[in-house]
Amino acid sequence: MEKNKININDYSAVIFDMDGVLIDSEPLWKIAMEDVFQSIGANLHKKDFEKTVGLRIDEVISYWYEQTKWEGVSPKEVLNRILDNMLILIEKHGKPLIGVVETLSFLQKKGLKIGLSTSSYEVLIQKVIEKLEIKNFFNATHSAEKERYGKPHPDVYLHTAKLLNVSPLKCLVIEDSLTGIISGKAARMQVVCIPEKTHQINPKIQLADFIFESMKEFLIAIQ
Repeated sequence: MEKNKININDYSAVIFDMDGVLIDSEPLWKIAMEDVFQSIGANLHKKDFEKTVGLRIDEVISYWYEQTKWEGVSPKEVLNRILDNMLILIEKHGKPLIGVVETLSFLQKKGLKIGLSTSSYEVLIQKVIEKLEIKNFFNATHSAEKERYGKPHPDVYLHTAKLLNVSPLKCLVIEDSLTGIISGKAARMQVVCIPEKTHQINPKIQLADFIFESMKEFLIAIQ
């Protein structure tokens, strides 16, 4: 259900997903993965990767290994090559999505705790928040890499709430994918969806409590 206003004072913390929310990294992931998969003989293209949006990269690799059964290179080596590609691409092209810095600044000034919960690995979290110069906004960051299960399981969000010392019921989640929405809702948090523009919109994103076209629109709604 779409609403025009959010009373931000109802929450003690706001927890952001990273890819497609803070940084326009989904196209970079597609470039990094296509390059590596093509190099090992797995005939996969950017369009294919919409099927695995929101999953941890190790889960993405496992999925595509089951589909294509490439030979000669271990899934671990594929993972490392993709991560190396992503680090280079983020350094070269990484910038915050429009409205991100203003939103983080507003929330910080309001005294809310700010968290980051992502399926991306820790090395990429640090790369992104340093490249985008937003590290100082976050009270806690957490990667699903450290959990037994990634999104759509709620663990990454529950752990972040624990790091922030805030009840899940007082957390507002900002997501861009159905996988992330399900994760946030399963953690008993309210969820804002700002759909990632390069993907086909899944009608099931209506599971989110709030839907906005952009981060700037979300910022207007909480001011």
